[in-house]
Amino acid sequence: MGKLKAFFSRQDQKKLESGLANTRKSFLSRLGTVVIGKTKIDEEILDELESILIQSDVGVATTLKIIKSLETRTANEKYLGFNDLIKMLREEISKLLLKSEEDMSSSTNNKPQVVMVVGVNGVGKTTTVGKLAYQFKAQGKKVILGAADTFRAGAIDQLQIWANRAEVPIVSQEMGSDPASVAFDTLQSAKAQGSDLVLVDTAGRLHNKINLMNELAKVKRVMSKVIPNAPHEVLLVLDGSTGQNAFEQAKKFTQSTEVQSLAITKLDGTAKGGVLLGISDQ
Repeated sequence: MGKLKAFFSRQDQKKLESGLANTRKSFLSRLGTVVIGKTKIDEEILDELESILIQSDVGVATTLKIIKSLETRTANEKYLGFNDLIKMLREEISKLLLKSEEDMSSSTNNKPQVVMVVGVNGVGKTTTVGKLAYQFKAQGKKVILGAADTFRAGAIDQLQIWANRAEVPIVSQEMGSDPASVAFDTLQSAKAQGSDLVLVDTAGRLHNKINLMNELAKVKRVMSKVIPNAPHEVLLVLDGSTGQNAFEQAKKFTQSTEVQSLAITKLDGTAKGGVLLGISDQ
């Protein structure tokens, strides 16, 4: 949680909270309906909460873990109000996210720190790369972008626009070029320019297409030849509105690319957002 606060300014945090208002309001309003008139957290409330969590895309395994912890905590406690249940639920959710943060072993002491961004088509990888470049540039970091999505029409131009906005350099080749070649050139440029951070945008690929997933492994191998142990981090971008499908994508990409971190997009719409908890936990 400390990393999030350090990454976002106070104004950015308020904007983020505002964007997530609909998601939060929907969940809390459903939970509030369940507890009206109750004087104690009983089995009925926990059953309803279990249903709400599952319908919010948290996932069965993670939901059962949360409910079990709440059952233990509330076994001998009187229910004092709606806020008490919310407080306990928030604490259980925080445990899952904080544990996930502690488990991350990616070092940030590398220079340059190389991050490869992966995910299926349409989740917002290129936009995420652009926003990260802007944020880290604002922190005084020397950032360079690699346009290794050489298959999607307009992908290179889109990343170029983000590079211009963030005022950071970009390495690209012609559309249809070998993505591994682009990654190679990007890392070579990063070394020559003394960059702090390299963000390599890759082509969207279906998580159930073995040949496309294997290509990511090739890109990783080429990177490690230029900078030892690169990429130092694999960032998986997931569309929060796709629910449990995002969970399946996370499982497949983790098996193929050793994902260290996640970016969940489109939570400012109708996304339920619970998939973040399930993925972090599992």
